Amino acid sequence: MILRRQIPALVLMAAGALTVPLARAQDGQEVNPVAALTSALVGACRQNGTQFANYLTAENAKVFNDLAPTQRRDVLRRFVLLDAPGRPLLSSDSRGRTVLRCESPGATAEIRFAQERVSENLAFIPLEVSGGRRTEIGMVREGSGWRILSVGLLLLNLTELKKQWAEQELQDKEAAAIEVLRGLADAVKTYRRAFGTLPENLRQLGPAPKEGVSPEAASLVDEELAAGEKAGYRFRYRIVPPKEQGREPTFELAAVPRTYGETGKRSFFLDQSGRLHGADKQGAVATAEDPIIERP
Repeated sequence: MILRRQIPALVLMAAGALTVPLARAQDGQEVNPVAALTSALVGACRQNGTQFANYLTAENAKVFNDLAPTQRRDVLRRFVLLDAPGRPLLSSDSRGRTVLRCESPGATAEIRFAQERVSENLAFIPLEVSGGRRTEIGMVREGSGWRILSVGLLLLNLTELKKQWAEQELQDKEAAAIEVLRGLADAVKTYRRAFGTLPENLRQLGPAPKEGVSPEAASLVDEELAAGEKAGYRFRYRIVPPKEQGREPTFELAAVPRTYGETGKRSFFLDQSGRLHGADKQGAVATAEDPIIERP
């Protein structure tokens, strides 16, 4: 026997598929805050950004739609605590309150709605998520529908979240550039051990032809890095002549963002002793005078 239950603004169909009345759910015009939040979470479960954005305030919806696709997915994942898109299934508990299950290939999340509190244009809906975690979603009436206002005690501020993500992405790109810089230093040292001298330029570290490795093509870095660019940074290599007669020359490496502010902010400099320096140089080359960056 197949159970069919009518849910406000949403219907659980016999085959387990979830359909939403087009006149209300797609336009985000639910007059009931629980129905609006349910529709938003269904969109998050499916990783359907268009449906989810219908239940954001106008300001947040604009920012959400301007996010990169990966960032929009991150927002949706946080609402249902699942990485992959899922199949939403709606039912009611013994007290008639909404229960949303989001079934993805690797895991299932269950969200149970508690009694909402409504005061004029504000509503607060307690939720219990799989594992006993509890939170409360704040809703605000905007126009003729209800929109997500807050999660727990924090306002849903996608503008600030976008800034934080942008800053984190820059930090990740800078960290990747540092790893490339250190790897490049190791490649230069390996070249010296192999051929008894420092390479004259980065091209000599690049991929070798079929004839095999040689001082002109040591096959120690890929073609991109041999051309002086990788991970959004440009790399410079310089041989430093010895200060005293009889000593061997050393080398220095520098890295600057290819596009300042987009692929990174800090410039980096690896000195003769292998110490890493770095600072925000507005796209200019870092030097040994800049602060030393310790390994994490």
